[in-house]
Amino acid sequence: MLIQLLKKAWHFNRLLTLAGLLHIALVPVLLVAMVADPQVITGVNGWIKPLKFAISLPIYSFTVTWLLTYIEGRRRLVQGIANITGAVALIETTLITLQVIRGTTSHFNVSTAFDAAVFSTMGTAITILATVNLITVILLALQRMDDAVFASALRLGALTSFVGMTVAFLMTSGPTPSQRAALAAGGNLSIVGAHSVGVEDGGPGLPLVGWSTVGGDLRVAHFVGLHGLQVLPLLGFLLTRRGARRRHNEGQRRGVVWIAGVAYMAWIGILTWQALRGQSIIAPDGQTVLVYLLLIGSVVTALAFTTFVRSKPQEVSAPVS
Repeated sequence: MLIQLLKKAWHFNRLLTLAGLLHIALVPVLLVAMVADPQVITGVNGWIKPLKFAISLPIYSFTVTWLLTYIEGRRRLVQGIANITGAVALIETTLITLQVIRGTTSHFNVSTAFDAAVFSTMGTAITILATVNLITVILLALQRMDDAVFASALRLGALTSFVGMTVAFLMTSGPTPSQRAALAAGGNLSIVGAHSVGVEDGGPGLPLVGWSTVGGDLRVAHFVGLHGLQVLPLLGFLLTRRGARRRHNEGQRRGVVWIAGVAYMAWIGILTWQALRGQSIIAPDGQTVLVYLLLIGSVVTALAFTTFVRSKPQEVSAPVS
């Protein structure tokens, strides 16, 4: 079955499928590199960063491939989106890996003209990717689909992914306060921007992901937002199953999808707000806890209203294949 899915993906768009497969093949190579060359860059094994991209980008690439198959009648535009997505994935991982080989950082690095060019290229590539992501959101919004519940899940998943992607621009919006202070003191900057807020990058962090445990970290909201692309469509798929159709009518199931989508975007917002206040994901203060409780209460109330204020369930029809 996996081979058949890969054949379908290859037939749909070769470059995006190739990008996904090359990243999968890169994973064992990077695992060996972590052991053979345990150099430390910004406080962690330098090979962890390309490894994270090699794991996450195939998931993103194949999800986008699947998502684009639902857009009909715009073949050239859809193929352009797929090609750009595949190219950006390859460019990003290539440049990140190149910088590790050189023994330095890729993101925020402006210490030399070459390093600045690498960082600028990566930033341009991600901006282009965010743009085609937004175009995908618009195309999905315009696309007519047979199942309104599943359609809502696809659209909201793509939208949350775009929102999560834009969080990255907060990391690159300019010098941090400490970097501005260094500039004001007459110093030269080798790093402009940061993942962390309130602390320097490279401090104590969670295993593998490296998210700061002592300060804010915008990568958390970025990560959660990007993976809305998988979470919400999965929810939509489950709600198209026969059991869900039998228990709940279309309006209720669509309501659940919208509640989940709005709550998910609110979660991204809370994570971003928490990070910008210099607060670690593992150490929420009273304000953050209160906001989470309000969000949970709102979701529970909305779900209860949607579930129990119900009309007669619709006839069970064939689920989404």
